[in-house]
Amino acid sequence: MTALGILRDRIGVSLPAGLTRHLGLLSVLLVIGLITALNSSAFLTGANLLNVSQQVAVTAVLAAGLTLLMTAGGIDFSLGSIAAVTAGVVARLIASGTGEWTAMLAGLAVGAGIGLVNGTVVTLFRVAPFVATLATSTVLGGAALLVIDGQSVSIGDHLAGLGFGEVLGVVPATVVVAALVCVAAGLVMRWTAFGRNAFAIGGNENAARLAGIPVARTKLLLYTLGGLLAGLGGVMLVARLGAASPGTGGLQLELTVVAAVVIGGTALHGGSGTVVGTVLGVVLLGVVANSLNLLQVDAHFQDVAVGGVLLIAAITNHLRGRFG
Repeated sequence: MTALGILRDRIGVSLPAGLTRHLGLLSVLLVIGLITALNSSAFLTGANLLNVSQQVAVTAVLAAGLTLLMTAGGIDFSLGSIAAVTAGVVARLIASGTGEWTAMLAGLAVGAGIGLVNGTVVTLFRVAPFVATLATSTVLGGAALLVIDGQSVSIGDHLAGLGFGEVLGVVPATVVVAALVCVAAGLVMRWTAFGRNAFAIGGNENAARLAGIPVARTKLLLYTLGGLLAGLGGVMLVARLGAASPGTGGLQLELTVVAAVVIGGTALHGGSGTVVGTVLGVVLLGVVANSLNLLQVDAHFQDVAVGGVLLIAAITNHLRGRFG
């Protein structure tokens, strides 16, 4: 019996499964927060915590979709590039006089369409997801620059309600959107046949197919959903930044999203994962970046830190799968 099991039996309280599963991640998050708080008085201020939440909102939206996909044994390395293209499309449309809602819906359609293409390549042509989405990412990286002609495209104060608005005068609108997306993704994974199918496919695709689960259709929908949420992330980016520029979204965002999902405990081979873990992974990366900024650590070291955390998480993930 584990130490947590002994403690539970002695005190007569059953700890939630999610809490025990993610206790290590929560501990790391608390330790990093404590160290930063002791060395920077600005860390625990309301303004800084709100800033961190806004910075991780887009990552959380993309990571929620990727969690569903990775649970089914898939992967998508083009999400950041989809967000970049979407941001460019929305900015270009608004700058040309198109209405905000029309521009946003067009952006979501572009994201979903690209996700559908990725899913088709993977399911119909059976190209390895890593190769297919990495190629898509490269193509979209150039397409994003073409859409904005390689320069920043401003949208003025359009979409300010999404980018800078607040709900109840306190919570940033982007954070509310991210929270709703993550809650919805969690409910889908836990309580719907679609979510159960994703787990079954990731656990054993051949067995899932023999059990009558529509494997190809489920994967196609997962890639499309991932693209849709990446499109939403692109809309949130351009709303928050007030413009689409060559540095919007892209490879850095993709790597951060994948890192957050893996750090959150979603298995690289599929079959297991939780949105709660992914959210904790997203928050951890956000807190690490914020802590390094507050402690005035060289900005280049942030990539080293994220890479190190991701490597440790991948090793832990592997050992968990091997030894239970």
